[in-house]
Amino acid sequence: MFKVDLSNKVVAITGAGGIICSEFAKILAKNGAKVALLDINYQSAENYAKEIGENAIAVACNCLDKQSIIDAKKAINEKFGAVNFLINGAGGNSPKATTDNETMTPDLTGVKDFFALDESGLKFVFDLNITSAFLVTQVFAEDMIKTGGNIINVSSMNAYRPLTKIPAYSAAKAGISNFTQWLAVHFAPCNVRCNAIAPGFFVTNQNRGLLFNQDGTPTARTNKILSATPMKKFGEIEDLLGTLLWLADDSASGFVTGTVIPVDGGFSAYSGV
Repeated sequence: MFKVDLSNKVVAITGAGGIICSEFAKILAKNGAKVALLDINYQSAENYAKEIGENAIAVACNCLDKQSIIDAKKAINEKFGAVNFLINGAGGNSPKATTDNETMTPDLTGVKDFFALDESGLKFVFDLNITSAFLVTQVFAEDMIKTGGNIINVSSMNAYRPLTKIPAYSAAKAGISNFTQWLAVHFAPCNVRCNAIAPGFFVTNQNRGLLFNQDGTPTARTNKILSATPMKKFGEIEDLLGTLLWLADDSASGFVTGTVIPVDGGFSAYSGV
């Protein structure tokens, strides 16, 4: 992995108790940044922060509670100074917003179809992905508008082409990509860049049960995913890190803003024929 100089960066990362964003924290710290790992699951964030060392702190943060975000920012400012780099990594889906069937079959009984999706699940997914990014950016971008900064959102392949069964998550991630472009335009006069990384298919704790059976064999959904991925494999977390470092380095990507970068093994480019 190549190296960049991020010694002037103070980074706040939401969702940093998870697999992907904790790896983001590790690689940024290795390149000199001071990183704050924010998560509602403080213990998980703390474990990763201890692994990283003195350049990292864990901060308990509920990204749907603005006061909690404000308190988190205060803790980071006291430890590391003003935040000039934000990664909006908090997000996820809910079983309550997920259908059992890929397409509507009206005569099936006992199936959670589109009409059976729970309103609370839909609102939870939109809040977890969209509202959290909005609130967190509101709070942390205040540190950036006078001195410049960098915001990276985490989008998804769902933003390009909605996946079956997960309508709320697909719509929410499409919203993240749109919000990324809006922020890029809005903050451009302040020298604040905003881009997004759109991972393809990676195996995480969140989706492992959808991709593999209990005996470790691939599910039918896995077979569909790999058949639509030209590189015929799932991504490894390391595959995201080069893109992250490129976007993090102002000397390498200083004229890049408003983009959504797919890291997907060709999934978004493949038509199926």
